[in-house]
Amino acid sequence: MNDEIIKKYFQDKMKQIDIAKELNISKYKVSRVVTKDPRYKEEKERRKEANRRKNIEETKEYINKERKKKKDDIGYAQLKQAHMQATAELSGGRKSISNRAFRDWNSSIYKYNEKNQSYKLKSGINVGVDVPKIIKWK
Repeated sequence: MNDEIIKKYFQDKMKQIDIAKELNISKYKVSRVVTKDPRYKEEKERRKEANRRKNIEETKEYINKERKKKKDDIGYAQLKQAHMQATAELSGGRKSISNRAFRDWNSSIYKYNEKNQSYKLKSGINVGVDVPKIIKWK
């Protein structure tokens, strides 16, 4: 019986609980036989490392699956598009940001003037010379 337990654990790579069920004996009996073997510590470490690697891979798969789910979501696509547009507007690149885009991103510093149909910089706001003071809106 002991030889069969050792074979199933070390050669067939079965778990102790599975060996106990298969042989219809207690898991404590299996544990006593297996832990007395000189190869036990090395095998236990090998199995621990294999489980750690398996867990890492499963976690990566889960994260990628969740990300894909989010990407497939319509709200995510709209958010990403808005983010890309904002990045393009604010990055400048070869041309500077338009006055309208600047006003959209800094709406709290402008006040709408209905008479002139324009946005005027609020009084008391200190800004650089490149910031538009009045933005026509038609």
